Amino acid sequence: MKKTISSILILGTVAFAAPASAGAIDRACRQTDRGAAAPQLCGCLQSVANSTLSRSEHRRIARFFKDPHMAQEVRQSGRRPDADFWLRYRTFGERAQQICG
Repeated sequence: MKKTISSILILGTVAFAAPASAGAIDRACRQTDRGAAAPQLCGCLQSVANSTLSRSEHRRIARFFKDPHMAQEVRQSGRRPDADFWLRYRTFGERAQQICG
């Protein structure tokens, strides 16, 4: 399960709120092959995101699910805003592994 979470977070890449399943990360996760088999995991990822990231960051991460290479571009970017975002994204990933794994 831990590898699945890591894969989703890389590909894609808590307060459990009711509307969590309607979020951008949950929707993007469910549209992947893995997400269709693990709707609870997708909802959990969204819940973690709700408590740790801004809505614009949710949308940015959701795009990683469709285009995993985009995550690598952000990670390797020399831009300070991308580096700051990547630190928050890694924190999100670590927290998701603890809570959802």
